[in-house]
Formats: sequence, C-alpha cells, structure tokens
Amino acid sequence: MSDEFYRIKRLPPYVIAEVNAMRAAARAAGEDIIDLGMGNPDLPPPPHVIEKLCEVAMKPDAHGYSQSKGIPGLRRAQANYYARRFNVELDPETEVVVTMGSKEGLSSLATAITAPGDVVLAPNPSYPIHTFGFIIAGATIRSVPTTPDENYWRSLDRAMAFTVPRPSVLVVGYPSNPTAEVVDLAFYERLVAWAKENKVWILSDLAYSELYYDGCPTPSILQVPGAKDVAIEFTSMSKTYSMAGWRMGFAVGNRQLIAALTRVKSYLDYGAFTPIQAAACAALNGPQDIVQKNRELYHKRRDVMIDAFGRAGWDIPAPRASMFAWAPLPPALKHMGSLEFSKQLLQHAKVAVAPGVGYGEDGEGYVRIAMVENEQRLRQAARNVKRYLSSMGVNTPGQAVGS
Repeated sequence: MSDEFYRIKRLPPYVIAEVNAMRAAARAAGEDIIDLGMGNPDLPPPPHVIEKLCEVAMKPDAHGYSQSKGIPGLRRAQANYYARRFNVELDPETEVVVTMGSKEGLSSLATAITAPGDVVLAPNPSYPIHTFGFIIAGATIRSVPTTPDENYWRSLDRAMAFTVPRPSVLVVGYPSNPTAEVVDLAFYERLVAWAKENKVWILSDLAYSELYYDGCPTPSILQVPGAKDVAIEFTSMSKTYSMAGWRMGFAVGNRQLIAALTRVKSYLDYGAFTPIQAAACAALNGPQDIVQKNRELYHKRRDVMIDAFGRAGWDIPAPRASMFAWAPLPPALKHMGSLEFSKQLLQHAKVAVAPGVGYGEDGEGYVRIAMVENEQRLRQAARNVKRYLSSMGVNTPGQAVGS
C-alpha cells in the first residue's frame, strides 16, 4: 500500500504554517503576541445579524440539510447587492450560487472545470488558493505578475504564445491579497476583451470589495458589458461584515461556470447551516452602516500603522484597499529573506506577520501585515519593532513611537 498520494505530493510545504506554529507555541507559553499575520477580523458582526442567527436557530425545522446552492432568499439578496453596488443585474437562479467562503468556492470551481495537464494563469504573489486550488485539481500553473502595468499584459500575451497547451483560465484578484493593489474599470474592460480574443475564462476574486480607502470604490469585472460571457466573480462576507468564521461567500456571473460549480457542490456539501444563511440575508438586506463603519475603522488603523511603523524606522507604503499592508523588508535586513525575518520579528518583537514568500516566489522580500488589532496594539507593535530594529543595528528616527 503506497503512502505517496498524488495530490499531496504536488503541494509544497506551507511556509506560513511555520510562523503560525511558532506563534501558537509562544502564546501557549504565555507570551503576549501581537498577531498581524492572519487576516482574521477582530470585530463582531452587526447585532441584528447575530439576532437573526439565534432567532432562526431556535426553530425546530432549521436544523436539517440546507440547499447546496444556497437558499433562494440569500441568492436574491446577493443579486440585489450587485444591483445597488455595481448596477449589475443577476439572475438569482442561474447566475448566483452560495459558497462556504470564497476559498471553498474557488477550490470547488477548480475541481469542476480543470483536467490534469490544463494550464492556469495565476498571479504571483497571490492568495494561496488561487494557485493551489488548481494544483490540487491537477492543473499546471503559469505565473503572471500581480501589478497591473504594461508588463502584466506582455506576460499574458507571452503565456498565450508560448505555453502548450494554451491556458484556459486566468485568475485575478483586486484588491489584491496580499499586495493590496487595485485596478479601475478600464483595466477590466481591457481584460474582458483579451479573454474573449484568447478564449480564456476569468475568475475574479473580489473578497475585499468594500474595504477601499481615499474615496475610490473598487469596481466589479461584471460591470463591463459582456463580462458575463467569460467571467465569474467571488465575494465574501468575511471582511465586509466581520463574519470570517461563518464561512459565507458567493460566486456570480457566467451561467456555464455557475452551473458547473453548482453541480460539483451538490456532490460535496449540503450548503451552509440554514440559520447562517438567514443571518447572511439579514446582513445584505439590512442596514448597511456597518460597512461604512468598518471601512472607516480600517482606514484609521492603516494611517496609525503607517505612521507608527515609519517612526519606528520601517517605511511601509499605504495600501489603497483591503485589510493588509504589503511591506518591503527593511533594507538592512533584506538579506534574511521574508521567512527568517518573520520568525525573528515574532521571537524578538512579539509581532506576528506573514512571510511574503508564502504567497509565491515573487513575494520574497516582503511581509504581509494584517490590520486586525486596535490602534493601541498597532502602536505597541511599532514600539516593539523599533526596539528590535535598534538591536539589529538599524538606524531608527529619534522621536518616540506612538506618542
């Protein structure tokens, strides 16, 4: 009996897990770790959403199997969200399916549409499921840049010209996790035209659609006329409504892809717990002030973090969207690499961050910092970082951090 499992052999070591294990061990030993590594919101969902969960959970008939594709009211609620937010019309029956978070949706769709040997274009660096969902399904990944500049388009054209077999799927994700880069509608217009010309499906990850700053709302690819001919888009309630542990997301768009995803899911699951789906309806249909409130809170955290870390001697570009900052390693410590730097920061500064190399080889030289602690803790993290940088001989500004 062989213990060499085909799909497991295709998965490299998950380097982010090394830092996570160190963090868990430090906390078990009683150390106060400021966790800026995992994008796990520290805020609660709106009270009316929790109340709806409890209300429906009290019903005796709410505890059986649910619907794999999502209850009709929730699919309608998501269609209504797209209509009011993006002015995009969706048919709840054929163009919307509920997923257990965008991660499950992406991996299930990869299973549905990928054959061994297929080539998929995926950004590097990017959220791991963008690549590993397809690797598990048997595909081969060809990396393209994350930064949406002219080099991005040249990379797409080279991939189509020199890859055998020709790529059939392109994954995009803006605002980007981990780099926090954003695109405008003109980018999507060009992308849809490219996909139609090259007969490529587009899978768009829009998990951070509502965490945008500086007055620049993020667009949806489905706003482009004709985009539904080639594109499907994933969204999540995890960050928008602070419902990460509820595992609630959606896929919308192209009917053929939605049908394929729906069919595979019908074999894999019976859908999320019905009270959770009902509560998700309450979130989407109810008061939306929590969305603006969360956006303003993360915006303030961003400004506090960038200022405090800068005064600690670590200059970090201000992200325009998402709950992450994509931070280049301090130049004097760049030789360490992102994994060793992350370990050092955890051990000596008691601050957890995610090593950039965990998001692809092009993430080397960076770490991802999640803004999931309050402002006081972010300032404390900056003070700890300043002490660590000083101990390593890195010159830091003279003024006090967090004053």
